Amino acid sequence: MADMAHVVKSPSTHRLPGPQLVGAAQEGTHEDGDLSDMLGELRVVLPTAQLLTAFLITVPFMPAFSGIVEVERYVFLATFILSVSGLVLLSAPAVQHRMMRPLVDRITFKRRASKQILLGCAAISMALILAAQFVLSVAMDSAVLGTVGASGVAALLGLFWWLLPGAWKG
Repeated sequence: MADMAHVVKSPSTHRLPGPQLVGAAQEGTHEDGDLSDMLGELRVVLPTAQLLTAFLITVPFMPAFSGIVEVERYVFLATFILSVSGLVLLSAPAVQHRMMRPLVDRITFKRRASKQILLGCAAISMALILAAQFVLSVAMDSAVLGTVGASGVAALLGLFWWLLPGAWKG
């Protein structure tokens, strides 16, 4: 029994769903979810928003743009607004972090930044769907093919960006 006195029970590894709050003593440690994780995620998503927006900026200056039907102009407008909005939302946490240095409340900052990133991803998701519709409708001269292609992109984004992470989380 004397040998058992040195056994240390490990804390339970079971976590409740939802955000985990940490005390001030843990703030700034790996336990608070590290800002570098968030930056790594942004390094993946932000170039998508940048490339899509850059592509969309050039489209109205193409000679064929004047020949597209009015409905496609509205699809383009919605796509452009969503893409720029997504770009702003995705880049906002980096600008805010720089403006607020040093961070006083890392937990609150990360919570707000996470919401902005998710809203940015939602805007980019919709922009990608509309971009697929726009490109396929114009390139194939078929609203039906554009809608089918956009539906496929919507299904992929819905599944891999929004549904599976929730299913895998639990």
